[in-house]
Amino acid sequence: MIGKSTYQAARKVSKTMEQHFAGQIAEARLRGDDHVATAPRAEIIEAMIDAAFWASLRREEGHSPKISLAFLPPDQAVQPLLFEHHLTLSPSVLTKIGPGVERPGIHLGVWYEKDYLYIWGTTRIIPNFCFVLDVPEPGLLVVKHRRQDGFGKFVNVAVLLGDQVKIVKEQNAQVPECPDLLNSLLGFSTLSAWNQSLNVLVQLAVSMRAHKRGGILLVVPAGTEEWRQSIRHPMKYSVGPAFSGLAELMLKNEDEHEYSWQDDVNRAVDALAGLTAVDGATIISDRYELFGFGAKIKRREGCPLVEKIIVTEPVVGGEAMVDHPAQSGGTRHLSAAQFVHDQQDALALVASQDGRFTIFSWSACEQMVLAHRIDTLLL
Repeated sequence: MIGKSTYQAARKVSKTMEQHFAGQIAEARLRGDDHVATAPRAEIIEAMIDAAFWASLRREEGHSPKISLAFLPPDQAVQPLLFEHHLTLSPSVLTKIGPGVERPGIHLGVWYEKDYLYIWGTTRIIPNFCFVLDVPEPGLLVVKHRRQDGFGKFVNVAVLLGDQVKIVKEQNAQVPECPDLLNSLLGFSTLSAWNQSLNVLVQLAVSMRAHKRGGILLVVPAGTEEWRQSIRHPMKYSVGPAFSGLAELMLKNEDEHEYSWQDDVNRAVDALAGLTAVDGATIISDRYELFGFGAKIKRREGCPLVEKIIVTEPVVGGEAMVDHPAQSGGTRHLSAAQFVHDQQDALALVASQDGRFTIFSWSACEQMVLAHRIDTLLL
């Protein structure tokens, strides 16, 4: 039944989520997009979050459920699997059915009749801006929606962890006296950018985080060799000539971007991201050419030690702050910050084993390294 939740965070975030999805769907329809979902009401969002949260704390045969709920009627899905009898949306039902639907890409379809919420079946294909609630681990819920182009990672809107609620900003986070600074970060912090053409670095970040071993990916300008001054030589796993498998895929015409191409890109991204699990840094160009992996970062000759960085997070209330690089993480973070400090036209993507993910770039206006935490975008 649709009613008041016992999970306070559900009540806290539901109205904001209602406004977000209603706005996104209305804008999409104004642009002529007819393949959009139905916007959920706040009380429905609250009930779905409440049921999913309490289900996440239960165990079935020793395992916690990993489920994905999508709010849509069966006629908005493509080739849905329909249950003969509707299932009540409740923690006990979600826990029982969880083992059968935990594989990536499977959503439990949720709809309502009067004040009764029910599960009608499963689907893999959902409309644009469909409200999706993922439960990746106990006590952790992620509100997201499908990308408008239908390819790549879903767009995260909010993350709920216990009593903590993080709502992703729809606009770039602001750094003092430099309002346009984060535009240089390839739109990582804007929801609109995640709805545009494929962002390969986003896909690489997701894949790096997924292997759970931690790693560093250095992105350097193509056609230059200056980055080598910040790497210890010989580089143990140097690649020569540079491997251009992913680069060649990204050069294909837009008309050639079909499902086979998407599969090829996914495989190439996973293969490259897998190299970051090797101790040391993986180095690619901004055209996605691979130069090597397992590289050891060193301070460039004549450059000072990095002592201060600006730390930001693209969530509501996540204000920029100045801190020592050692406070943002371990040795990976410190060496990545030093690399960007010395190679100011480069980016460094750093994954921690605990799931944290940071992008380091150079702030020209602040003359300081920027550390942008994007965990909330990658869950």
